[in-house]
Amino acid sequence: MTDVPLVLADGIVRRDALRGQALLQPTTFALHTGDRVAITGPSGSGKSVFLRALALLDPLDAGRIMWHDAPVARAAIPRYRRNVAYIRQRPALLDGSVEDNLRYPFELRAYRDVRFDRARAASLAAQAGRADDFLDKRASELSGGEAQITALIRVLQLAPEVLLLDEPTASLDPQSSRAIEGLVHAWFDADPSHHASIWVSHDPAQAARMSKRHLTMRAGVLDEAVAATPAPQEFGQ
Repeated sequence: MTDVPLVLADGIVRRDALRGQALLQPTTFALHTGDRVAITGPSGSGKSVFLRALALLDPLDAGRIMWHDAPVARAAIPRYRRNVAYIRQRPALLDGSVEDNLRYPFELRAYRDVRFDRARAASLAAQAGRADDFLDKRASELSGGEAQITALIRVLQLAPEVLLLDEPTASLDPQSSRAIEGLVHAWFDADPSHHASIWVSHDPAQAARMSKRHLTMRAGVLDEAVAATPAPQEFGQ
């Protein structure tokens, strides 16, 4: 881990544009290479607001996002989002096949320096337990778990530095959830000195599996979770 964060949220604030209510209180947070962070908290507490702010998907009302110790200029936002990738709970897929969906990013200007690698995509699908014909399946015929696997592979093939995972398995069956977790574990372990992740979850067991650092969010306030101290036991018990 280096002293310079991969991503630094420097006093960022988000407010409801209509009511002026604070959705995210002034927040400073540093994400370093090698960090695996989980965020838990009640529904509506601001977890998704925070993650979307980190991804620069929503405008900030105060503060700034730093990337490799430099502010993210407007012109650099596409490159930032390529490297700091947001995975939402319900993926948006295009009509067509799984392969069509995986090829789509390479049609965008931000990714014209790289080409789609079918073998690499098939390897990622295999890691998630998908059969050889998975890339040929129609997106409209995918289960919820298969759709999320497709969305994650679509991001992983672009070699991001950071994954921001916003409850990616909240509505999935256990087998699909473990497949998603396995893909994220394999991505992180492939280059932990250059990768970091934040996983938002309602499941404490999953949060423990997917992180080494635990944060909580309540009423727009992000806080470091404190591990519970085991109760003292009588000698001989």
